[in-house]
Amino acid sequence: MFDERSKKNYGGLGLLPLLIFLGLYIGSGLFYAVLGTEKPFTVMVRYAPLLVGLLIGLIFFDREETITKKAEIYYASAGRAGAMQLCLIILLAGGFAGAADAVGGKASMANLAVSLIPANFVIPGIFILCAVMSICIGTSIGTLAAILPVTAAMCEGTGLSLGLAGAAAISGAYFGDNLSMISDTTIGATQGVGAEMKDKFRMNFRIALPAAAVALVAFYIAGAGNAAGVSSAEAGSYNLLTIIPYFAVLILAIIGMDVILVLAIGMALTGIFGLVTGSTFIIWINGISAGMENMFWFVAFAMMISGLVGLVRYYGGLDWMVEKLTKPVKGEKSCEYIVMLLPLIVSGLIANCTLGIMITVPIVKELGDKYKIAPKRMASLIDIGGCLGVTFVPHANAILMTQANLGCEFNEIVPYSFYTFALAIAAFVTIQFGLMKGKEEKKAKT
Repeated sequence: MFDERSKKNYGGLGLLPLLIFLGLYIGSGLFYAVLGTEKPFTVMVRYAPLLVGLLIGLIFFDREETITKKAEIYYASAGRAGAMQLCLIILLAGGFAGAADAVGGKASMANLAVSLIPANFVIPGIFILCAVMSICIGTSIGTLAAILPVTAAMCEGTGLSLGLAGAAAISGAYFGDNLSMISDTTIGATQGVGAEMKDKFRMNFRIALPAAAVALVAFYIAGAGNAAGVSSAEAGSYNLLTIIPYFAVLILAIIGMDVILVLAIGMALTGIFGLVTGSTFIIWINGISAGMENMFWFVAFAMMISGLVGLVRYYGGLDWMVEKLTKPVKGEKSCEYIVMLLPLIVSGLIANCTLGIMITVPIVKELGDKYKIAPKRMASLIDIGGCLGVTFVPHANAILMTQANLGCEFNEIVPYSFYTFALAIAAFVTIQFGLMKGKEEKKAKT
């Protein structure tokens, strides 16, 4: 049903439900940001504009079809496997964080961080840790689910900016996701255009490494500046037993265990070590419940946005956008820009880089073949575009997950997205000056 299309193709109008949501939500946030309002993106709560877009999509489109049928399209999209997997991971991550906090693990982790790690090294350390883990496990969301609770505890102890820490975590997670051999975005991009994994990795690495180096320096400078007023903080007491679940989660995730099982084991360990250190079963189980409740808003929102995207696709809005974006292609260079921008825009709109790549890769491959773009180059630019697309929008899963765990807002994260900006510049320079072209491309051009 997710691939079904309305008999009446609405073209660009099919995007209207999604654009109404984005216009109301982002427009409101920007308006109040200009006014200097604290937490501007919370003034208009995200559910209301999303519901407005959804109702417009159900009522005013395809009037010859019953609302029941259109609602079924929405249900199928909201409940698709990818959305449900994300919701389960989010609930488990919340349960783990809540349980660890309830038995004293969060306070212990915070105090340990203060005692062992200089405050000015915490932020670049978060970036590196997320990058390494994401490369190993192949998922940015899984990485963030495991590391954000640790990040929250460290920031609480050191007094570092939550927005800065969140940006470092997201940046590292997408750097690793972009390079990982087992990432779904890498697999989708390489298989979609017929590229070899190793060739795509080398190409991607040469583009992303300079961006990561710039970001790491920027995170160190920003972290050192932010730590100037908190470096004298005194560490409180900590119990190493209550910290073990945090490290267990990190290690199990890095060695490749499924993130759902990792988080379940983490919750079990918080209970075991909580009992050993004097906590009770009721405190532990209530901690799990409280942590899950803190994530309910994210689960509801993820399902609603997934359903809305399904309606937009059903009305032909995404197909129309892809068609319009590919029209300006006149040569090799403009083709490469479209190869990157198409998945970037689609991923940003639907807040899902994997799905954005899946939607656009057939079109991109056709264009790339026409203008003799090497498969490894296409795959690299597609993957970069998809990952960039979900770091610029406030309704993306990584942003929402960071908000839920750290309590920071979109406008507090984006100014510190050093890796995102550096990667966009690196990709632009690569395309504009024709860098890193292999023998096969030069031969084809000749």
